[in-house]
Amino acid sequence: MKFDNKKDISPKYILIVLSVICIALVILSAFFPNVLKPVREVTGIVITPLQQGVSNVGHFVEEKLSVFGDIKELKEENEELKTTVDDLSNELSRREAELVELQTLRDMYYLDELYPDYDKTVARVFSVNSSGWFNDFYIDKGLNDGIYEGCNVLCDDGLLGIVIESYSDYARVRAIIDDRASVTGEIGSSGYICNIEGSLQTMSEGYLIASNIDKNALVSEGDRVVTSSVSDRYLYGITIGYVTSVEQDSNNLTQTAHITPTVNFTDIKDVMIILDRKQEVNY
Repeated sequence: MKFDNKKDISPKYILIVLSVICIALVILSAFFPNVLKPVREVTGIVITPLQQGVSNVGHFVEEKLSVFGDIKELKEENEELKTTVDDLSNELSRREAELVELQTLRDMYYLDELYPDYDKTVARVFSVNSSGWFNDFYIDKGLNDGIYEGCNVLCDDGLLGIVIESYSDYARVRAIIDDRASVTGEIGSSGYICNIEGSLQTMSEGYLIASNIDKNALVSEGDRVVTSSVSDRYLYGITIGYVTSVEQDSNNLTQTAHITPTVNFTDIKDVMIILDRKQEVNY
């Protein structure tokens, strides 16, 4: 008769054996403490390093997890700061735009007060025909706003130009510095008549030329030049600029003066249009 040596041992018996061993060790430890001393020493030699290793690994993992947590928190804070910066930048841009708009309104109000006798409206430049100078450009108001050909256009402290074409919702303006422009002006308190021809060439040096001034006219540097009452296109008394120099012409009959315009023709955004016209003319 053969026995099956490979037959599994029942877990019940294994548990009984382990229980007996544990009880025996407890009894020996209680009554004969020195007997288990070598066992504890061997156990300490083997187990203690393992415990320390496990503890070190645990501390290492804990530190790394803490670092990862800090990094995640820093990333979240960074995103919040970016959002805050973007919001502040947008707010700053909005405030700056509001300040610019406020300054524009103040400038227009000041300009309106300079010429209180005329009915006026404000428009914005949206297209320029030339580069470098605002000598020919378009504004965003036209016939629907009462703007017609011949309306005088103001900017800064004085005369910018005149409307030469007008449509339902936009108009074309020709500035006094344009080569095709011509303005009859008066110089100083005595009102000496002169003719101011537009010239981009002289404007590149910062001035316009006032010609045909009577040789006996007393013209000085700093004299104010305004539109003349005899002009057939421009209303009277609008500032054109100021005299910077004057000299006698070679014919000994007239004088010529350099005029610095009151308008900055390199940067124009908003203009004021006088709705009153001197007369209807063709350009």
